[in-house]
Amino acid sequence: MNRPDRLNAWTEKMLLKLTSDFKGAAENDAVRAVVLTGTGSYYCAGVDLASILRPMHPAKLHEILRVKNQELFDMFINFPKPLIAAVNGPALGASVTAAAMCDAIVASSNATFSTPFHRLGLPPEGCSSVHFKMIMGAEKAEKMVGIDGWAPTAEEAANIGLVHTVVPKDGDLMEASWTLANDW
Repeated sequence: MNRPDRLNAWTEKMLLKLTSDFKGAAENDAVRAVVLTGTGSYYCAGVDLASILRPMHPAKLHEILRVKNQELFDMFINFPKPLIAAVNGPALGASVTAAAMCDAIVASSNATFSTPFHRLGLPPEGCSSVHFKMIMGAEKAEKMVGIDGWAPTAEEAANIGLVHTVVPKDGDLMEASWTLANDW
């Protein structure tokens, strides 16, 4: 993800490119695994709603968001090869949900995982209300997606099973991610 001036927040254009790249990687026999990371200080600030939302009837907007979310999360869930999120800094919203659907998360020690749905008055998306419980248990999942809005650090996320490996901030995140991918 290469939009550091906007904290790598996903736009519709970025999501279309990501979809195309995932499809190409899935169909390419030379690709054995995919590592997804961000540029700059953030992994991803989630969906850039300003780039996606347009004035329209609420029912139509709801349907568009439902379909787009379904497509996005299905892409992660159904990817046929090892998929690793190399979380280089703070991750927010949908990017946390999507990273949790990867086969593993390798995180820089300065990474955090924030799902501010409750604070924003939104329901948890992308199956996070169900999937997080399977990863970290009901109590920690509720702490993340519920009223507490807990944003675990990389170490805390590793302790609850969300993160596979933590790399020091000045360590080689991509090397650790590719080593894991090659061992898969």
